[in-house]
Amino acid sequence: MMTLLTVTTKGQVTLRKELLQHLGVAPGDKITVDLLPDGRAEIRSAKASGTIEDFFGCLAGPGTPRLSIEEINEATAAAWAGET
Repeated sequence: MMTLLTVTTKGQVTLRKELLQHLGVAPGDKITVDLLPDGRAEIRSAKASGTIEDFFGCLAGPGTPRLSIEEINEATAAAWAGET
């Protein structure tokens, strides 16, 4: 799939809906752009790349009080959203 985009006078480019859908991004999501040789660029979704294994044990520590299920759910959601 090749998409032709136009650069505005401000140097901005609007990514078309089908391109955003292909990347799996929605309003508010972030993307990364890697600059490659020969004037090329690679665009990817910047979704969190962590695994559940990275999360296990991150809340445990000596003298750490036990967390409520609500606190555990909040911490889990934040970790999966890449906010920790």
